[in-house]
Amino acid sequence: MFRQIIHNSFLLMTLCFWVPLASAAETETDYMAIMMQGQKIGHATHTRSLEGSHVITTEEFSMTLGRGGQAVTVSSREMYIETSDGKPLSFEMSMKASGVEQKTSGTIQDGKILLSRQVMGTTQNSVVDWPAEARMPEGMQLVQKQKGLAPGTQYELTTFRPDMLMSIQTKVLVGDKQKVDLLGRVPELTEVKQISRVQGQEITVTSYVDDNFKTLKSIAPMMGMTLEFVVCDKDFALQKDNVIDFLEKLSIPSPVQLINLNTVESIVYEIKPTTEQTLMLPSSSHQIVQPGDGSLLVTVQRLIPAENVTFPYEGKDPNILDALKPTEILQSDNKEIIDLARHAVGGTTDTAKAVKQIESFVAGYIQKKDLSVGYASAAEVAQSRQGDCSEHAVLTAAMCRAVGIPARIVCGVLYVDSFVNRKSIFGGHMWVEAYIGNQWIGVDATPVNQTNAGLGFGPGHIALAHGDGSPKDFFNLVNTLGCFKIEKLTVHKANNPKEDKPQTP
Repeated sequence: MFRQIIHNSFLLMTLCFWVPLASAAETETDYMAIMMQGQKIGHATHTRSLEGSHVITTEEFSMTLGRGGQAVTVSSREMYIETSDGKPLSFEMSMKASGVEQKTSGTIQDGKILLSRQVMGTTQNSVVDWPAEARMPEGMQLVQKQKGLAPGTQYELTTFRPDMLMSIQTKVLVGDKQKVDLLGRVPELTEVKQISRVQGQEITVTSYVDDNFKTLKSIAPMMGMTLEFVVCDKDFALQKDNVIDFLEKLSIPSPVQLINLNTVESIVYEIKPTTEQTLMLPSSSHQIVQPGDGSLLVTVQRLIPAENVTFPYEGKDPNILDALKPTEILQSDNKEIIDLARHAVGGTTDTAKAVKQIESFVAGYIQKKDLSVGYASAAEVAQSRQGDCSEHAVLTAAMCRAVGIPARIVCGVLYVDSFVNRKSIFGGHMWVEAYIGNQWIGVDATPVNQTNAGLGFGPGHIALAHGDGSPKDFFNLVNTLGCFKIEKLTVHKANNPKEDKPQTP
């Protein structure tokens, strides 16, 4: 789950960049400090140069995040090549966390992207469509210069994100000039709001630009917190980062301690947003979401999977069939993953039994359980046998798909007795749902809460997003994780309705 936090941070950074158009013989580099809660946690650089008729834009980011007492430095580098009139030609992107690097590059030809991806020394080549009307940095800057900075100016941009291989629609609103604090310096700058929609989620980034279209400060929401990007000199940008523990900041207190979760049939949570953003949580077989009085009522229930359902899945539902396909993160066509899945399943033909056996196998197969891995794909986990909830989830889902059982990744929060010196909290977590007998059934191979629930899924799980583990599926974490509190919960015990009662502090 940690990589989703990382990815969302970097995506917000790229949405913040407004830079001047360099002159024909000029190479220009700008530095920004990345700030949170008044502390510098990273830096960014933007370089634009000309080589003949080509414009080369390079954006580099580095940020240090706390993760349960461990400091993890993550970095990203993006390079775009365009013609001087903004026609996209090619791009390269790499992201590195905890020593694991992933690279994506593409060449745009005749409305297609000739794509190459490298993960752990393995290269995957493919051809995908280029999003119509999508622009890369130079094309964006040309539109911005054409539209100008007159107050009240409004227009829309379609930008391309190489990590998600998709276009993002952004509405630009130019406001009035105002005085802005830039680490002690207070110039008068123009406010520009950029409102983007990704996977149904609306993200607003507020930038402050000078008369040359250069961004001197940007403010972006980040899971109930705020990221600031401030232009500064090189020396300050490259100073040692401070460390803010993201996991601690994103933990949600429980109104009460939950005991013996393995005897609980369902829990009804009264959830209230803590930001101005509209809170949207997904519904599924396990999770029923209903609007309340300024809140959401979320019922998470335990389900017994259907028996005598054989696999592989042979239905025709396109959404379910999508949950069988190999992806960049869930390489269910990888030979090692196929071999592990067949070994775990053995001779059973019952889907529910097979899923349970995969769940137990993954719990034992991942031997080094820690927070040092930024986010690994299933193939990487199969080799390293190392990681936290994210790595347990991707390997579980990929193994299910490898034997013909539809499976998807779920990102949300999970109740634990204690974590990072805090007691009775809901912390960020990832698990899996497998499709068994017309229902999505929760599967959790991470034994993080055995004192209460043992191995597996239970009513202490609250889902925030579903997907296949790719970045675009989890962008709504920006507006959900860290953006709500649990005011009250009602526990329903198994076969004992007399014990059902609301529980508050």
